Amino acid sequence: MHKSVLLKDVIDALAIKPDGIYVDATFGRGGHSKEILARLGDSGRLIVFDQDPEAIEYARAHFNDPRVIIVAQNFEYLKENIERIVTPLTGKAEVDGMLFDLGVSSPQLDEAARGFSFLKAGPLDMRMDTDSGKSCAEVLADIDERDLGVIIKNYGEEKFARQIARAIVEVSTPLTTTLELANLIENTIPRRFHDKYKHPATRTFQALRIYVNRELEVLETALNDFADLLCISGRAVFMSFHSLEDRLVKQKIQSLVTVEATARHLPIQTKDEDLPRFKLYIKMQKAEAEELENNPRARSATLRVVERIR
Repeated sequence: MHKSVLLKDVIDALAIKPDGIYVDATFGRGGHSKEILARLGDSGRLIVFDQDPEAIEYARAHFNDPRVIIVAQNFEYLKENIERIVTPLTGKAEVDGMLFDLGVSSPQLDEAARGFSFLKAGPLDMRMDTDSGKSCAEVLADIDERDLGVIIKNYGEEKFARQIARAIVEVSTPLTTTLELANLIENTIPRRFHDKYKHPATRTFQALRIYVNRELEVLETALNDFADLLCISGRAVFMSFHSLEDRLVKQKIQSLVTVEATARHLPIQTKDEDLPRFKLYIKMQKAEAEELENNPRARSATLRVVERIR
């Protein structure tokens, strides 16, 4: 069963106003959206994004509410959709809060047919939008050893990336299932380097999923756009589940809340227009022990929140 991670912390951080406009950039199965909507009045609005056709189908079936606007795209298209939806309502493309729950959702992991899990037999797909792009199996059938090694190393931070890439491209028949790939990786990494707490295929599956879905590119686009789409006192909440995406979020937030000195060792002189428009609301937060006991997937979650102040 899907359990929303850091649910109370996210809702508290958004400080929802009944007449506000909020964005759930990663709807999933609507756990966070349900709580946001419960706090909105008749004039409030919730805009939900998801590229997963199953998530959109769920949203249309369970969030049939005039206050909810459903966007069947990923948050790479955040800016153009907020401009299209919000400007006619308020005269400007600004919202009161945004939530980015990054990474793969529990239903995607739990459903073997989606091909995200190295523990369940399923087609080697890994696409969040199953209606577009190449599946993981198609990517692996076409890619060369060097490029594959770079993907596994950079996106998975896997020290055996080169060996795994070689094993994949040299396989006698194309890989088509998750367990075929997982077993190949498990047999490629020397047993003395196996971690009893983490499956040997974890990092490689992460790397391939990120590549297939262009996750870091999509995140970088949203990070470049979101700041101009928040109203004063509006907050953006980011929940990351691995170091690559969290690093991008952290770097972007630091750039928004910091005034750079133009000359080292000299007093900083700033004009009002040079002062930061944002402040940190939550620098970094992890799930507490009680939540971890009830929802182990919260273990890797990192919460960061930034607020626009001018």
